[in-house]
Amino acid sequence: MSDYKYPTTEIEFERNFSQIKPLMNDTQAYYESSRCLFCYDAPCVNACPTHIDIPLFIRQINSGNTIGAAKTIYDSNYFGNTCGKVCPTDVLCEGACVYNLQEVKPIEIGRLQSFATTQAIRENKKFYETGNPNGKKVAVIGAGPAGISCACELRQLGYEVVIYEAKEKPSGLALYGVAPYKITNEEAVNEIDYLQGQFEFKIKYHSPVASRNDFEKLEKDHDAIFIAIGLGETTYIKIKGEELDNCVGAVEFISELRITKHKTKVGKKVIVLGAGNTAMDAASESARMGAERVLLTYRRSKEEMGAYEFEYDLAKSVGVEGLFNVLPVEIIGNGKVEGVKFIRTAILNGQIGIVKGSEFTEECDMVIKATGQSKQVSILQNIPGVKLDDKGRVMTDPETYQTNNPKYFAGGDVHNGGVEVVNAVAEGQSAAAGIHKFISSLSL
Repeated sequence: MSDYKYPTTEIEFERNFSQIKPLMNDTQAYYESSRCLFCYDAPCVNACPTHIDIPLFIRQINSGNTIGAAKTIYDSNYFGNTCGKVCPTDVLCEGACVYNLQEVKPIEIGRLQSFATTQAIRENKKFYETGNPNGKKVAVIGAGPAGISCACELRQLGYEVVIYEAKEKPSGLALYGVAPYKITNEEAVNEIDYLQGQFEFKIKYHSPVASRNDFEKLEKDHDAIFIAIGLGETTYIKIKGEELDNCVGAVEFISELRITKHKTKVGKKVIVLGAGNTAMDAASESARMGAERVLLTYRRSKEEMGAYEFEYDLAKSVGVEGLFNVLPVEIIGNGKVEGVKFIRTAILNGQIGIVKGSEFTEECDMVIKATGQSKQVSILQNIPGVKLDDKGRVMTDPETYQTNNPKYFAGGDVHNGGVEVVNAVAEGQSAAAGIHKFISSLSL
């Protein structure tokens, strides 16, 4: 049972969605950084996909050089502020902290990272210069972490970069797909503004690139194209009742919540289908929006759920209940959702089997499907030579991120199928190096 009341104002919304990693003050940052052992060959660095020199930036914070710490972070990760807030640090850098071996609380690396980078953003500290123009032009499709990281790298090499973004704001899932208690809209956009001020890449909003004609125009005007369009809408689970009112996709629900905030409509009893990290966010958000009961359901056991354990603990902390080994067979209602019919499951040799005669119905007035996102196959098929794997992901060279069509490169969720923001950043950086190598080879 949730203790939250439905927010009717933006102030009440922000109270319900207070940050789970609040910004440290100077004193907190000093004492926390003092705990670091500054390990040689630190495991936290190896655990970070962008390999930030974590002991160095923590030492810099501790010595009062906060801006220097921010520079160390941004040298490895252009989304240093965002990642400090939204990264699953519990299983990455902080999960690798040697203090875990001593059953001591690990260093709060994420919050220290946000502390340093926030100061640099607030002071608009300029760390980088764009390279001398080389006369070459690259199109980036998608203004999310992969696309913007790629643009930052290319601008330092002298390329003209234009980012084509279908939506009205940048930052991809960092703005549209992450729970508001992890990062605010303002924080997500501020980092993009900060980067754009330094690297001077162009972003064209409300500019989707989808048809063959769209791609042909880009091919004509650019020397290379980086595909960073992410994933599509929530997939259909193909059961009766999906079309009913108040049956929504989790990604769409989270996106609406981030934009409309307290004006988002949430049912009194919400059933979430799925047990990945997105499901946990949707369930937690529903509870914080005042739902009287939120039920998280999964066809397998709790031990087999895709979400990180800390995400499930976070959901439970706001009153979310878990119901495992149940499979939805029908969403019930007359025009709008009234309940979900389930059947119990049993796992035999890794395969899901149903328990005959075990059907039951849970009443609810809202269903959120966290059943995965569709791949952008219909768009990607409009690019000649770009091959997709059997899951609809763009296939690339593992080092250069170049596709089978040499002019095209790809990274982020459209390539990896959906991982973390930090992985998208790393792929965008690697793709930029691949693009530079490719274009440079053409002029030899």
